[in-house]
Amino acid sequence: MKNKHIPQRTCVACRQIRNKKSLIRLVCAENGAVEIDTSTNRPGRGAYLCPKKGCWEVALRRNHLEYALRTKLSDDTRQALINYSNNLPEEVEFE
Repeated sequence: MKNKHIPQRTCVACRQIRNKKSLIRLVCAENGAVEIDTSTNRPGRGAYLCPKKGCWEVALRRNHLEYALRTKLSDDTRQALINYSNNLPEEVEFE
């Protein structure tokens, strides 16, 4: 039997390679807005983060997210992403 290919992506904060489904995708749309892409297939430049609070804090504090998405985050967008990260767990068990 043939093994099914599992897409891999890298977290922009911790640089760990994980299964695509276990990461959260953020997308920079054509209008420059940065949003969380729950469907993982919206058009635009994408970046992936682990679903844990620490990675989000690092990505926002050190501007890893801005670099990966090649855009500048507005204060409103940055605050919305911080608010989203506050609901994430400190640690996550990966497969």
